[in-house]
This record gives sequence, structure tokens and C-alpha cells, in this order.
Amino acid sequence: MNKVVKNAEEAITGIKSGMTLMLGGFGLCGIPENSLKALAKSKINNLTCISNNAGVDDFGLGVLLRYKQIRKMISSYVGENKEFERQFLSGELEVELNPQGTLAERIRAGGAGIPAFFVPAGYGTEFAVGKEVREFNGKMHLLELALTADFSIVKAKYGDTSGNLIYNNTANNFNNMMAMAGKITIAEVEELVPAGELNPNHIHTPGIFVNRIFKGENYEKRIEFETTK
Repeated sequence: MNKVVKNAEEAITGIKSGMTLMLGGFGLCGIPENSLKALAKSKINNLTCISNNAGVDDFGLGVLLRYKQIRKMISSYVGENKEFERQFLSGELEVELNPQGTLAERIRAGGAGIPAFFVPAGYGTEFAVGKEVREFNGKMHLLELALTADFSIVKAKYGDTSGNLIYNNTANNFNNMMAMAGKITIAEVEELVPAGELNPNHIHTPGIFVNRIFKGENYEKRIEFETTK
């Protein structure tokens, strides 16, 4: 099975308006920059996007928000995007916020085939509204549903032609678990090598979870807040 595609435009083939996407990254670390730019150019809209955050106004998921391509965000931290705030307050954007650990576990559970789980985080807050509550060992827990997606789009430092991926240090973040939770997983990588060249002991995501892979280019690797003194 040939998993290698030539660029982001070819990789996102089959993504349609109304679909649910998972997009790896934490802040601006380890985000699939090339794929996001291709999605912005595609005019696909009405998307449900599962991502830890929503990028910044002109970068990351911010480029999809700019063109109003996202209908709903399922995320954790969204505090650095003014367009996100504007669309949310005006009722243009539906938002489902999660405690960060809960979001991570919902994605991991989806990839592992676990339909739901109980977690104590959020009990007694607005996160508990409408959710089943049960007591375990004297502590109240909320039932949280697993998350999956039509497409997961992740970014790695190294990849091979079989789809095996190695992330760069903390850029592992949500990428690894999201790669397991998509019906189709797209991986963009900084360096693409022939199968067998990566040390199997260093691989984070086995190629069995990856359907398409391509070598990205022109990565900006922005810093959200640059402190100079």
C-alpha cells in the first residue's frame, strides 16, 4: 500500500464540508501547518474541529476561523485568538470546552476503542451539566464520551514511507493519540525517509495508524509569546 502523497493538497483529498477533523498540536507546537493552509484554500466549511486550541488570528487553526470554515470547536484552551472570541460571542461558532486532561483522554479512548469513561474533573461545575454522574470510592465522577474523527491530521519530525512517525520532543503532545483516533490519518513530516531507516525503538506512532504521509515544507514554527527581557 503506497501511503506517500506529493503534497498537502493531495493529502486532504476526500475531506468534505461538514466532516469532523482532529488536528494535532499544542499551542503552535507540532501543528500541521501545510495541511491547514491547504484546507484554508479548499473553501471546505461547516467543519467540526477537535484540537487543544484554536491557533492565533493568522496562523494555525486561525486561518480556518478567518474564513469561517469551522462550525464547532471541541477544545481546551482557546484564549489567544480574537477572531475565535468574536465568532463565539456573536453566536457564529459553537464551542465545546473540556478540561485539558479530559480532552486528551477522550481522544485516547477513541483511538483505543473505548466508548466512554468516568473522570472526576469538572464535577460540580458547568462541565457536569447534562452528564451522567456516578460515585466511585466516595468521589463523584462524570461520564465522558470518547472522540473520533473522519480525518486526523498530524505533524511529525520524521516519518518513513510506511507511515511510521517520530515526533520532536514535546511536539508529540496531541499528535500521537490523534493519529490513532481518525478513520483516515494524514501525517505531514519534516523529513521523509525510506521504510526501515528509522530506529524502531524510537517510533512513537506505528505506520498501521497512518493512511497518507507527505513531506511538508516552509515550516514557520512560530512562538506564541516572544519574551525578550
